[in-house]
Amino acid sequence: MATSVFINEFHYDNAGTDAGEFIEILAPLATSLTGWRLVLYNGANGLSYNTTDLGSLSSTDLGNGFKAVVVNYPSNGIQNGAPDGFALVDDTGAVVQFLSYEGTFTATNGPALGLTSTDIGIAQSGTEPLGSSLQLTGSGTHYEDFTWASTTTNTSGALNAGQILGGVVEAIAPRINEFVFDHVGTDTNEYVEILGAANTDYSAYTLLQIEGDSGSTLGRITSAQSLGSTDASGYWTTGFLNNVYQNGTQTLLLVRNFTGSVNQVLDSNGDGVLDITPWDSVADGIAVTDGGLGDRTYTAAILTPGFGGNSLRVGGASRIPNGTDTDTAADWVRNDFDLAGLPGFPGTPDQGEALNTPGAANAVVDVPPPPPELTAIYTIQGAGQRSALVGQTVTTSGIVTAVDSNGFYLQDATGDGDIATSDAIFVFTGSTPTVAVGNEIRLSGTVSEFTPGGLSSRNLSTTQLGGSLNITVLSTGNTLPAAVILGEGGRLLPSSNIDDDAFGSFDPITDGIDFFESLEGMRVTAQNLLVVNGTNGFGEIFGVVDNGAGATGLSDRGTLNISPDDFNPERVQVQFDSGVFNFDFPDVNVGDGIGAVTGVLGYDFGNFQIVATEDFSGSIQRGGLQPEVSTLTRGNDQLTVATYNVLNLDPNDNDGDADIANGQFAAIARQIINNLNSPDIIALQEVQDNSGSLNDGVTAANLTLQTLVDAIAAAGGPTYAFIDNPFITNNASGGQPGANIRTAYLYDPSRVSFVEDSLTTIGSQQPGEAFAGARLPLVADFEFNGETVTLVNNHFSSKGGSAPILGTAQPFESRQEDSTVNGSLDDRQAQSQAVQDYVNGRLGNDPTAKVIVLGDFNEFEFVSPVRDLAANTGLTNLTELLPENERYTFIFQGNSQSIDHILVSGSLANRAEIDIVNVNTEFAESLQASDHDPVLARFTIAAPNVIRGTSQRDVLTGSDRNDIFLASGGPDRITTGGGRDRIVFTNTSQTGVTITDFEVGVDKLVLTDLLASVGYTGNNPLADGLIKIRSLGNSDRTQLSLELDRIGGGRTQFTNFLTFEGVSAAELSNLDNFFF
Repeated sequence: MATSVFINEFHYDNAGTDAGEFIEILAPLATSLTGWRLVLYNGANGLSYNTTDLGSLSSTDLGNGFKAVVVNYPSNGIQNGAPDGFALVDDTGAVVQFLSYEGTFTATNGPALGLTSTDIGIAQSGTEPLGSSLQLTGSGTHYEDFTWASTTTNTSGALNAGQILGGVVEAIAPRINEFVFDHVGTDTNEYVEILGAANTDYSAYTLLQIEGDSGSTLGRITSAQSLGSTDASGYWTTGFLNNVYQNGTQTLLLVRNFTGSVNQVLDSNGDGVLDITPWDSVADGIAVTDGGLGDRTYTAAILTPGFGGNSLRVGGASRIPNGTDTDTAADWVRNDFDLAGLPGFPGTPDQGEALNTPGAANAVVDVPPPPPELTAIYTIQGAGQRSALVGQTVTTSGIVTAVDSNGFYLQDATGDGDIATSDAIFVFTGSTPTVAVGNEIRLSGTVSEFTPGGLSSRNLSTTQLGGSLNITVLSTGNTLPAAVILGEGGRLLPSSNIDDDAFGSFDPITDGIDFFESLEGMRVTAQNLLVVNGTNGFGEIFGVVDNGAGATGLSDRGTLNISPDDFNPERVQVQFDSGVFNFDFPDVNVGDGIGAVTGVLGYDFGNFQIVATEDFSGSIQRGGLQPEVSTLTRGNDQLTVATYNVLNLDPNDNDGDADIANGQFAAIARQIINNLNSPDIIALQEVQDNSGSLNDGVTAANLTLQTLVDAIAAAGGPTYAFIDNPFITNNASGGQPGANIRTAYLYDPSRVSFVEDSLTTIGSQQPGEAFAGARLPLVADFEFNGETVTLVNNHFSSKGGSAPILGTAQPFESRQEDSTVNGSLDDRQAQSQAVQDYVNGRLGNDPTAKVIVLGDFNEFEFVSPVRDLAANTGLTNLTELLPENERYTFIFQGNSQSIDHILVSGSLANRAEIDIVNVNTEFAESLQASDHDPVLARFTIAAPNVIRGTSQRDVLTGSDRNDIFLASGGPDRITTGGGRDRIVFTNTSQTGVTITDFEVGVDKLVLTDLLASVGYTGNNPLADGLIKIRSLGNSDRTQLSLELDRIGGGRTQFTNFLTFEGVSAAELSNLDNFFF
């Protein structure tokens, strides 16, 4: 190819430090160098290392129609080595020149990628003086007219010494860009295309066809066509010719100023070298050979029969990319033989061949592959929990309905109308997708089942497409598929069964899990959603559709309660995901209506969830629910006792939470006063140590408890006393590491008295024990109205590790006695048994003892740890006195449930009252003081009825209440009556008393002061012989005598002290009938 824009001079090496390095480019004055680049290459690795935009540099007019542009480089800016080079690149990206010095190399990147350089044949050795250069000499108008020479004096920006520029030079030299010699059928559409500058007269050029077949006259000119002017795009064509070009071996030469003639023989001896060249210069050339023996070609670029992987002779070819010219066969791509690209010739184009494009830019045939066979999304999903196509690569299509940060939801535009098969699927991309909502796409990917949290989580899997995705956007801005209505007029949610046959059948009408699976990934609208679980910290709201119509277990306050055989599959979770749709997610409470919620149905953390894609915050209808105020108040004869899990309460605001600054202490204090009416005794759980979750070895919680006491007093409540739990050891109680959560008490000392030395625990936290890694119970005795009440404060192991309700462990409802489903059940069973043993021991000693077992049991009233605690001890679980839809102290994932309980012994159960005071769980988490609701109970324990004797002969008659008889002198007669009576004697002069209807094991003789008055310090005056009990004859009368002189060491003398009617000596001799 004749090159009219070329590298004319450069300097890269001299003695000493390289300096004054430059490269000079010559171009016709009319040629714009905008977009042209000069790229320097390192021959050691073939990589480019510098690029200069030539259009940004000024030029110098050299006369004779040429200009010079000089690129100057800093010291050592051009590399020395063997070899290095540079590429001159035009504004189309085509490499015009790729020259090197000190050898050749192949470019491994940049515009010359894959091209091999041309060595200019001379070099600088590094001994030349500063100012030397390598430059072209000779006369002409194209690079090919000159030769390289070295000089000690450069002429940068000026005409080289020994160089003459002359003649007419085109802004761009023409080149042969496309040809067709042979095609299907008769050769009536032969042509040659020339590419040059736009609207340029190239009449000085002639297109020659030179014979190359050995059986003909070698080197003979068989045709000559003069060029005309190019069009506005730079093209000139011969037009369609009929059998002008031969189908054998031949060479096309584009020459300037042709003076020869057709049939003139240029290779007189047939040796393949032209002996006659009747022209000034050759602008371009291309040869085609059929491989015949002795055939000759007369240019560098030769297309052979094997060219392009096709064994047939080349019939036509195009420069690809359009205009590329490096004078090698690599510039060319075989044209489609069937004339694909020409009007009237649809052809059968083969992938990778060039289209026939005379007068237009060349292009490679890109035969689109046949459309892949589509597998509909509903076929991928199938009617089941898992796809039958897992592991297979499929191609499907649909509308993008939502985009997340790591994938997107895709839904079939129409669906199959089968409610058992989902019409949508999640496409996992792993990073932010490039698709947009409303795109119609076709994609290929691998079907998989993704289980969030892994198989051990027992979560369900989600069918998705992933792997090496191939995504094609077919259209944009499409209407989204209509959302499926959940509720009346649409799909009705199951309200009792989650899964009743362990996935034995797929029942999307009756089984909750299958219902949601059949909608996996689809657009849904939950209509008229009634909130059953306020907004939590995870951006979740749970509700029921149709304002609760058809929901089971709905309470008067709007919660959705569980029962032994119903864990509420009708719950609908609304999930906020800012990556899908960002809006102000509202704080709502139980009983609020949030209207219609539209989104895509996903699954995570053990629940199906509607990931909101539309803002519903403007449609909130507030239900106006207020925290409950209990009607149970304390009184002269009423003892009130509460249990309250206070949610990791601690006074250290530097441990990751700020219970003081955030108002948790103050909020709990207000609830205790205003909602619980200041209970006499409060059993607390989840009280953290003084430093909170700071793992510093501190175990005491006195500051935590005192802070709460102070907060209650500051809010106008009573000044409570507290009882810490001294039995725990560091980091042995579970919960937050370092926090040492425990059970503890507050009590009002103006109302009750703590019985000193009564504080104890049950079991230990040693390995293998029931409370290893868990909270030790705290047992304490309190006195109220003269009665001792024993409290056992519990916080059993949590349900952490439970299987998800909507998970693989089914049927969930009927497996609550399975520790693989109900997490830590076996731990709670062991803890319950330990408490049972304690209670049975206490009641075995005194069946009338007043015992209260209370706390956070982390278990439902109908499951063994709580159920058996009542059944095996005779305790009454006061929770079960409430209507079923009021039995909730905690809400988990929309299910309200009772896990905090108060159980009482028979002596307290008869007139016991209970109130679960809903102050927390029904409200948005931001409004809660704790995640539990407190439980309050009231017990009527009347003050004892005191009956005093006189110094006279008295008849003292008791009541049905607990009476205290204070005997006096004289032969009194005492009839105790009902209740648990106490008959008190204080000195030895109170003799001669007769007691009727003494109830063994219930009534008591109180002889404490009497024995003290005679100096007795023992523990068992019966065994010590101080008291003698005997029957009087054959009657039902029994006499109790005192041996008063025995204490002083004198002779034995019994004094008849009391007479009992209706009680045998054996019955009366039991120590349980006495207080000594």
